[in-house]
Amino acid sequence: MPLKMKELVARTGESKSTLLYYVKEGLLPEPLKPKPNVHLYDESSVEIVRFIKYLQEMFSYTLDEIKTIFDQTSFDREGGFEMMVHALEIAARGKPLKWYTREAFLAECDLNESQLQSYLEAGYLLEHPQGFGSIEVEIVSVLKRLERLGLERRLIDAYVESARAIAVRENEAGARMFDALEEETPEHYELMFDIVLKLKPYLYNIHSVKTYYAIKKEHA
Repeated sequence: MPLKMKELVARTGESKSTLLYYVKEGLLPEPLKPKPNVHLYDESSVEIVRFIKYLQEMFSYTLDEIKTIFDQTSFDREGGFEMMVHALEIAARGKPLKWYTREAFLAECDLNESQLQSYLEAGYLLEHPQGFGSIEVEIVSVLKRLERLGLERRLIDAYVESARAIAVRENEAGARMFDALEEETPEHYELMFDIVLKLKPYLYNIHSVKTYYAIKKEHA
């Protein structure tokens, strides 16, 4: 049932000016205008605003980042899982203070092309469409410290192998979930975000702790 602006404000808890801004920026669909001075908003706008709030509060996404996700895909059967992938890419790269071209990144990290290529092929880094961000600079710093201390990369390689295997299963499970839905809502996206960005790291970390104590007990 279409909503008047007053009803949309009440349902979402957002101000009229904020909602109008969302419409202007393409985050919310344009209202129907059956007659002058009457604007009717699709009821899906309530769930979309809720999803915007969720991304802002739980993952500190900016409106520009959310708009990028919405622009690349849509809330529909074709765009559902693709939206998740674009959103996860933003989450994975963090909040870069600065983007680097390939050449600038090499200079910033004191790497040569061969070293960079080896990191990319090993799965340690991701080259984004914008180049390399702050998080990649930090990762290279960790890798170079590892090399300086003469430590092996077996643990890092195990992380990559595990991440690739989990990623395949995530894509398969996510695609099946969205394909099976009769109607997608932002709540489904919230669930996938929570599974991938909260539950997954939590499970990895608690099992690291549990395994540590189990081994310690075994050798006590």
